[in-house]
Amino acid sequence: MNLIIPQGMGHSGLKAAFTTRSGGVSEHPFDSLNLGLSTNDSPENVIENRQRVATELGFHVDSLAIAGQIHGSQVLLVREGGLFAGYDGLVTDRRNVLLCISAADCAAVLLWDPKNGVLGACHAGWRGAVGGVIGNTIETMNSCGADADRMHAYVSPCLGVDNFEVGEEVAAQFPSDWVARRSEWPKPHVDLSGYIRQQLTHKGISDRQVEVSDRCSMGEMDIFFSHRGEKGITGRMMGMIGRTE
Repeated sequence: MNLIIPQGMGHSGLKAAFTTRSGGVSEHPFDSLNLGLSTNDSPENVIENRQRVATELGFHVDSLAIAGQIHGSQVLLVREGGLFAGYDGLVTDRRNVLLCISAADCAAVLLWDPKNGVLGACHAGWRGAVGGVIGNTIETMNSCGADADRMHAYVSPCLGVDNFEVGEEVAAQFPSDWVARRSEWPKPHVDLSGYIRQQLTHKGISDRQVEVSDRCSMGEMDIFFSHRGEKGITGRMMGMIGRTE
């Protein structure tokens, strides 16, 4: 199983990862580690894939707390596994709860305060990012005793700027620093991961404690699922974070 492990995972009992396509049982076009039950893949395959990832990280599959994402900005404090419909961010202050964010071009943002063990995870596509889901996740963590000064953050592979073409109405939602225009591009492009980094640091997380992947989901479809690149017929990866101690 090929999992991407964020740096800075040396804290006792802390487990975090971003999955790739490989290591599961799903068949084409969901091959092979599809973790999304919202796809047309066999539910039995998805459940087996989730079981494999949970075991790899040292958790029981029932401990998966999965955001039922709607490209919004609502965040929920959870203390047990389950599907939490309508939320794009989850926070926990408990052990043996594995927060899970689905992705297939959007970014999964994982956050942790190593001092008190408060964890957060959110789904940051362009709507959620401009809608405030990152700040809402950090504020919910703060309400549990976390402090942005101590937090670490990981931003997963997502659509890179070269492939994130948008219309003018979407470009207008972003500060101009994060909108790229080139003569060979008929439309503007957005630097989503750069914008997310700015959101994290503006909320008080040190830039030294933010890790942003430079990998593009659409640019590496042999490694990652890409909703845009595969025209919606694809699987889902997950960003996951939890602690066992």
